[in-house]
Amino acid sequence: MTSTQQRAELQRQIWQIANDVRGAVDGWDFKQYVLGTLFYRFISENFASYIEGGDDSINYAQLGDKVITPEIKDDAIKTKGYFIYPSQLFASIAASANTNESLNTDLAAIFAAIESSANGYPSEQDIKGLFADFDTTSNRLGNTVADKNSRLAAVLKGVERLDFGDFDGSHIDLFGDAYEFLISNYAANAGKSGGEFFTPQHVSRLIAQLAMHKQTSVNKIYDPACGSGSLLLQAKKHFNEHIIEDGFWGQEINHTTYNLARMNMFLHNINYDKFNIQLGDTLRNPHFGYDKPFDAIVSNPPYSVKWIGSDDPTLINDERFAPAGVLAPKSKADFAFVLHALSYLSSKGRAAIVCFPGIFYRGGAEQKIRQYLVDNNYVETVISLAPNLFFGTTIAVTILVLSKHKIDTTTQFIDASALFKKETNTNTLTDKHIEQIMQAFDSKTNIEHFAKSVSFDALAANDYNLSVSSYVEAKDNREVVDITQLNAELKITVAKIDQLRKEIDAIVSEIEGEEA
Repeated sequence: MTSTQQRAELQRQIWQIANDVRGAVDGWDFKQYVLGTLFYRFISENFASYIEGGDDSINYAQLGDKVITPEIKDDAIKTKGYFIYPSQLFASIAASANTNESLNTDLAAIFAAIESSANGYPSEQDIKGLFADFDTTSNRLGNTVADKNSRLAAVLKGVERLDFGDFDGSHIDLFGDAYEFLISNYAANAGKSGGEFFTPQHVSRLIAQLAMHKQTSVNKIYDPACGSGSLLLQAKKHFNEHIIEDGFWGQEINHTTYNLARMNMFLHNINYDKFNIQLGDTLRNPHFGYDKPFDAIVSNPPYSVKWIGSDDPTLINDERFAPAGVLAPKSKADFAFVLHALSYLSSKGRAAIVCFPGIFYRGGAEQKIRQYLVDNNYVETVISLAPNLFFGTTIAVTILVLSKHKIDTTTQFIDASALFKKETNTNTLTDKHIEQIMQAFDSKTNIEHFAKSVSFDALAANDYNLSVSSYVEAKDNREVVDITQLNAELKITVAKIDQLRKEIDAIVSEIEGEEA
């Protein structure tokens, strides 16, 4: 079985588990239990593999809790960031799940113990609250303890049956791919609420490549509205780990999604000391002010959300927004996220940000911010994508690429709206599409109906309009008509019609003569 076939089979099984066990529980809510169980199995096997150290004679699950010394526990937490006793492993709990009458409370105690094992260690904040959304006592699982345990056991046994093979590199990828598959399916079925925090892998690949383009190394990669971490993880998938020296950084305002992002880091085998995901409002209470600048920034912030803006008079003096001289409108925070990213960007790096297309041509404060960006030569490229690439929205979004190391004052525009592959519910970008965009981005060559570099003077003369359609002429797909040839054909047709009329008149005259 090929890796693609294996991945497809695993995804089918995982989706079946979700459908079999959720019952009356809403799927968008119940995903937490499926994802949490996948995560529980992953960190259990990951931890057991670390303890066993490749020694086939050691089976951590069978050692017993009493053999664990304080020294062993201390060393493991310093390395892995958490500790799991043999009796707390996923395999140990899943084995007796169907007959354990206290399964829900046992799981709650285990999750609390795993989280508290990091207390007082550098990993404490990275582990704290990871299982907060895996509420094993919630009435969403059922009204009785028996109902709760029945559903929990079904999830545990379903995940237990999944064959991930040996604990190796492909094992890790399969776990991560299965996890992302489940999130993407729930996001697709959840509408806007799901699409807000999940960026499809094909779009994430393009954004990561734009931000990392031709950088032999970056200090760290940052997403100021990281959602479930899908954009950050694409950088890990497509670039050697040593290129990203100090790891993956992000901030997320939604608590549930913040937990998902941290889980996702572990699921992709990124250790606690290589990521820093924080909870909070990026625009009002930003983290990492003392950790900037970042050499690579990727982001898909929420489109046109409301924010406090000018209602907070201190924000106009904020170092992120002050240089532009104006705040993003209170009803549309898009450019607030853009200016935040720009402020955190290093002099050698790039930021690739998914944006709502309206911000590139509207007037008022948004026009003034565009002028600030263009006048200071920060806009490298603006790329319009095809519609319906994201879950929960059909909007044809635009990618804004910012740079502080441009070598000229032109701005590139790429019209990639025709590049997509039609799928069942959404469109996708293929690897070939991404390669085509990246080749144009790299060369900055003008390509008719696709890419064009525009001078500063032309942008200024056009009131700093940055809409791609204003500069890249759309291809006219209408049929070209040769007027001369058409006129000749019309003459022939008219002559034939005249001849037919004469023949018909002659026939009619003959018939009338016979009747007379």
